[in-house]
Amino acid sequence: MDFEKHQSLHTIIMLRDVIRKWWQMELSFADRHGVVHDWQRGDITPPPNPFCRISLDSREGLRRCSQSVRVLHEKFRGNKKLRRALFHDCHLNFSIVGAPLYVDNDYAGCLFVEGFARQSLQPRDVDVLHSRLLQFAPPLSDLERAGERVPVLDGAELAKLSDLLEYAAQEIINNEAELARREDQQPPPSAEVLERYRFEKIIGRSGPMMEVFRLMEKVANSDSTVLINGESGTGKELVARAIHHNGPRTDQPFVVQNCSAFNDNLLESALFGHTRGAFTGALRDKKGLFEVADGGTFFLDEVGDMSPALQVKLLRVLQEGTFLPVGGTQHKEVNVRVVAATHKDLGELVKRGEFREDLYYRINVIRLQLPPLRERRDDLPVLIDHFLRKHHREGQRTRGLSPEALSILGAYAWPGNIRELENEIERLLVLGGDLEMLPAELLSSRIRDAVVPGGGPFIPPRAHGRLHEAVEALEREMIHQGLLRTRNNKSRLARELGISRSNLILKISRYGLDRGLPDNDEPEVEA
Repeated sequence: MDFEKHQSLHTIIMLRDVIRKWWQMELSFADRHGVVHDWQRGDITPPPNPFCRISLDSREGLRRCSQSVRVLHEKFRGNKKLRRALFHDCHLNFSIVGAPLYVDNDYAGCLFVEGFARQSLQPRDVDVLHSRLLQFAPPLSDLERAGERVPVLDGAELAKLSDLLEYAAQEIINNEAELARREDQQPPPSAEVLERYRFEKIIGRSGPMMEVFRLMEKVANSDSTVLINGESGTGKELVARAIHHNGPRTDQPFVVQNCSAFNDNLLESALFGHTRGAFTGALRDKKGLFEVADGGTFFLDEVGDMSPALQVKLLRVLQEGTFLPVGGTQHKEVNVRVVAATHKDLGELVKRGEFREDLYYRINVIRLQLPPLRERRDDLPVLIDHFLRKHHREGQRTRGLSPEALSILGAYAWPGNIRELENEIERLLVLGGDLEMLPAELLSSRIRDAVVPGGGPFIPPRAHGRLHEAVEALEREMIHQGLLRTRNNKSRLARELGISRSNLILKISRYGLDRGLPDNDEPEVEA
């Protein structure tokens, strides 16, 4: 089950906010094996319960917290007829409450909330907790009033929370059923549609990109405002251009402005224009980009960087179709479709008061989430082939990359996404254009070092199966060889691999590498 997808559901977002507001606790997900993937990745939101926070920060404490979740998980998995919420006490004697998730009557995991007490803590309870934490955490301080910060839920409050979790679980189940129904009813995009988007240089055949293409096909013919979310380098402008060129405004202007490129005054003038004499240097009237884009599409990139003052003016354009040039007295009317983009979480900016809530809902009519390259690794071969052909120059002999080079590129995390990949392929062609197959030695050192720490020999993964399975095989082998090389010194190996020590320990457990290892030859410290 794709928990990342479900966390973006409106119901789950609302539920998370309600739980934080009412009880100051966090909603989490565990998969069908009882694994909390956020914890496994080291992506832990610090809970308000100070005892839980200290436990999750410790290697042994994290293991015990994970085991407590698995106890709840086993209760659900052991009774497939169970559909209601259950709770039990964790290793610190706090409570965990969760509700099971089912897809086609198969248990698929659970959502849960942990770290609350069912009655106020007494001083002796705090002393007991202190002694338990000392078994696996460093000496603690400032815990005299820690018990006052522990969330407390009596029977009535626990019943409310249980009802909310059961409701959320049912919403997820309904969403899964609806997605399955759509898959059955809706054919994949036609070859004509795919070719049309290929013309727009959007390359991809992976599952995540198919979802993007389907949504693009639906929104292209509408006039609704679109918000494109995605990391830097994922192709947000290309998607905006594809929406414009495949819609009814294709013969009208497509205008682009990056909101982080100018300061407030320059951006306001660029967007709305100015009149002669409005400021020093304004020698004549100048049209703004909204007026230039009249009848067409205006792509506002990095809209999350827009100041509050300009957010007010943008909201007016979206709501009323009018704006006032800098220094002007007459409002101008325009008919523009706005496509906005950002790499930021606008919902989080709204919570922090950095982005207007009314503007957020106005631009978030239709939301397109572009997956990062690391989540669409199946597209790597076709992207590499595309960029090899795009940057090929007359006289170059290159036909492709060596298997070892392809394996390293497949294992790399690509923080710069498509843009970084294109730059790397162009660089390889410049350096090795006289070679038929580009070797791994020509890859940028940052890529080699990220995949093969210390510049050691690369261990190729298996050459069959799906790409993510091959990457997992590579990861397992790298960790196994590293444990042998460092004589099981996990702190040293975690530093070499560039991950946290707790994350490394979870991976060791996941791959079953914690058996038959040599004794650690030096004391370990937290990485």
